[in-house]
Amino acid sequence: MITRPEEKMQNVTSTPEGQPGDVDRFVERFALTLADAGLGRMPSRVFGALLVTDDGKLTAGELADTLRVSPAAISGAVRYLVQVGLIVRRRDPGERRDHYEVTDDLWYEAYAHRDTQMKEWAELMAEGVAAVGPDTKAGWRLETSRRFFEFLREQIPDLMRKWRELGEPPPR
Repeated sequence: MITRPEEKMQNVTSTPEGQPGDVDRFVERFALTLADAGLGRMPSRVFGALLVTDDGKLTAGELADTLRVSPAAISGAVRYLVQVGLIVRRRDPGERRDHYEVTDDLWYEAYAHRDTQMKEWAELMAEGVAAVGPDTKAGWRLETSRRFFEFLREQIPDLMRKWRELGEPPPR
């Protein structure tokens, strides 16, 4: 079970019928789900802990206290999450410590900026086709993969536009 620093208790989001333990269970279940999908367990827990705070931000020390882990575990987790674009590191004016934050449109941002990655993967698949030959089973597989990444590159901008057109839900 996770615990939170006292000063952040009011920052944790819960439903009127929810209990503090419900939030802890959600964070751990969320982390397990992400870990099952291939994300590391500690980055998953950190990401979940940030998601359930109203302002979406905590310092490394607050994360360590919240998750009852060492600062070293937090350091590696936040470094990874920043690298993959799921969280950002910021410092508020006048503050001496950085905090880690999930943005309100984090999923949009995480997917909207995948064009470069998709382009690299498509180019790599094309190299693979050239290496093994286009008339081989492996070449066919690599070409199918290349076409898939090109398809995603073409479709993601339209999906992102459609998402923006839906508009933001009203605040609760």
